[in-house]
Amino acid sequence: MKRISKKSKMTAASLIAFFLLLIILEQAIPTTSQLSMLLTVLKKGAVYALVAVSMNLLNGFTGLFSLGQAGFMLIGAYSYAIVSIPLAEREIVYMYYDSAINFSFPETLQNLMGGVGMLAGVLVAIVLAGLIAAGVAFLVGLPVLRLRSDYLAIATLGFAEIIRAVFQWGRLGPVTNGSNPLRNYVRQNAFVLEVGNASIGLSAFFIVLLAAICIGVVVLLVNSSYGRAFKAIREDEIAAEAMGINLYRHKQLSFCISSFFTGVGGALLAIFMGSVTANNFRAAMTYELLLIVVLGGIGSISGSAIGAMLFVFASEWWLRGLDSGRFLGLSLPLFRNGFRLVVFSVIIMLVVLFFRKGIMGDKELPYALGKWKEKISNTARKPKAGEENG
Repeated sequence: MKRISKKSKMTAASLIAFFLLLIILEQAIPTTSQLSMLLTVLKKGAVYALVAVSMNLLNGFTGLFSLGQAGFMLIGAYSYAIVSIPLAEREIVYMYYDSAINFSFPETLQNLMGGVGMLAGVLVAIVLAGLIAAGVAFLVGLPVLRLRSDYLAIATLGFAEIIRAVFQWGRLGPVTNGSNPLRNYVRQNAFVLEVGNASIGLSAFFIVLLAAICIGVVVLLVNSSYGRAFKAIREDEIAAEAMGINLYRHKQLSFCISSFFTGVGGALLAIFMGSVTANNFRAAMTYELLLIVVLGGIGSISGSAIGAMLFVFASEWWLRGLDSGRFLGLSLPLFRNGFRLVVFSVIIMLVVLFFRKGIMGDKELPYALGKWKEKISNTARKPKAGEENG
């Protein structure tokens, strides 16, 4: 019991130190510096980590092969943007339509409660985005969750493409703005804390913290009785049903919970992006998320988080010099536009070859750290050949 308590304290201390460091870095790094890219990839990596974890909950822990993540992210992003555009900006944003929704949660609560109200309004809009995505998932799940394996994947992939087309439909223009982008909603530049004459930016802190809280909720769910039921369905549906598990109800529950957190991830991505448009949520986004889940390890939450960070950091930052003509101090004719994707593809192939089950397999980070620590301790205690003979 003491050991568990000690680990919990160390984990809490590490998280507090990380978020304090994040706040300090956000104030210390100017936006004109090249290091500002660190904060950018951290924010995008946190969003992708949340969506990859929610996808892993469905694919890795419940055994349902779904490819509809881009569609649910689209629903979350649009839902957040629609209910957070200030009233004064709606005529500008909906210049071709008469806006059917004429209220803004952040603006309304800010008028009632001040600066805290704006943050509360943003949280309400994010939760609403997740709930709308979960509600749509419930309706979609009524027919498609009776399918299995590849058929379920094709059905959910088709749903994502249908949703993208529907949101661009002109008849829904008063709500979704048709094929025009949604802009001028509450974005990351609004997360500023005024202390005296100083302004403290908290956009990276807010996005990463919210993503971490949602991932923590998924961890608690996986370790609960519901999580054990999901794993039982993944292993053997017939045996799970024989044990009294309602297959359809638990599949529907997993599908809706996964979609809720995917919708929250879409809302966070909207906060991070400059505008929301349906063309940003193509099938390629789902394939990227599936790649992250496979690289991290199917059935590993920490693997999905690590895979998302490595994917975003490598593709968006570390290898970017390969497209600009100069990388690691070298200038070669090969370093041209598009070469970054070639190198990135080779790296992915190498990872898949050497880590057949992904970086973490189906294990979590604490287990892997314990194994590595045990291996290092055994290596340190192992006597040398001369000592054995002596």
